[in-house]
Amino acid sequence: MNAPSPQDAERGAQPLYGGIEAGGTKFICAVGNAGGEVLYDTRIATTDPSTTLTQVLDYFNAAQQRHGRLAAFGIAAFGPLELRRGSPSYGYITTTPKPGWAHTDLVGTLRRAFERPVGFDTDVNAAALAEGRWGDGRGLDCVAYVTVGTGVGGGIVHAGVPVHGLMHPEVGHIGVRRHPADGAFAGICPFHGDCLEGLACGPAIIQRTGRALDQAHSDDVIWDIEADYLGQLCAQLVLMHSPQRILLGGGVMQQARLYTQAHARMLHWLGGYLPQPELRLPAYVAPPGLGGAAGIRGALALAIDASD
Repeated sequence: MNAPSPQDAERGAQPLYGGIEAGGTKFICAVGNAGGEVLYDTRIATTDPSTTLTQVLDYFNAAQQRHGRLAAFGIAAFGPLELRRGSPSYGYITTTPKPGWAHTDLVGTLRRAFERPVGFDTDVNAAALAEGRWGDGRGLDCVAYVTVGTGVGGGIVHAGVPVHGLMHPEVGHIGVRRHPADGAFAGICPFHGDCLEGLACGPAIIQRTGRALDQAHSDDVIWDIEADYLGQLCAQLVLMHSPQRILLGGGVMQQARLYTQAHARMLHWLGGYLPQPELRLPAYVAPPGLGGAAGIRGALALAIDASD
């Protein structure tokens, strides 16, 4: 057995957890503590399932040799996912458009390798869970987390529990009303064409304009188009889930003006129907408090919960 590292000696017998944020371009693997702090991490390119998952297992095997056996694992993954524990496909990615990844058994791969509990949820549900526990959702009963990047996804946590049911929220694929200046663009979703994701994700912006949003001129109409679609999403989240805060993350959400514009469009689409003053506070539609770490800390939250 390897001698313990100085960090491990200082940590003593406190449990450690493994977290995996499984994304379409990269897997972030981390070892963290019961406070959801990331102690060690690495990034693995998302290629084919066999290659990627082998590298994930190698990382955690090496981590356990150095730091001791992990108490549990958590996987926060792109989807769609099968989250119903009674299903024979529980723990699988299902009908994802990500080439080669449909029907991939994530949970079973970790369980067979390490024989430890494995928590499992969408990357956005996990991020919402982390924000509610350690970020800008602390003390709130309902938090919505949306990522706008390569795709559009949303997670909702009620009373500290991510929303499940028949499956999980898929807010990126709701229908939206077309912006008047956006009638000619067909959308890029392979399933729905001009759903929200098909119109508002990062690749849709590039296909429409030839550039990423942060490269658009300040007076380009694409700002108004993007903000309007995100405002429609936020309005729908308010009406369906009554979140006390909506947190917008992801690669597209790197410009402060987009939060202000999307918030204004949310209020426009709500049409004055709801009187709650909190809806008008600037912090109601905001960046995630945990920043880019919300996803991997969410994976650690899933692991912590799985070990209870």
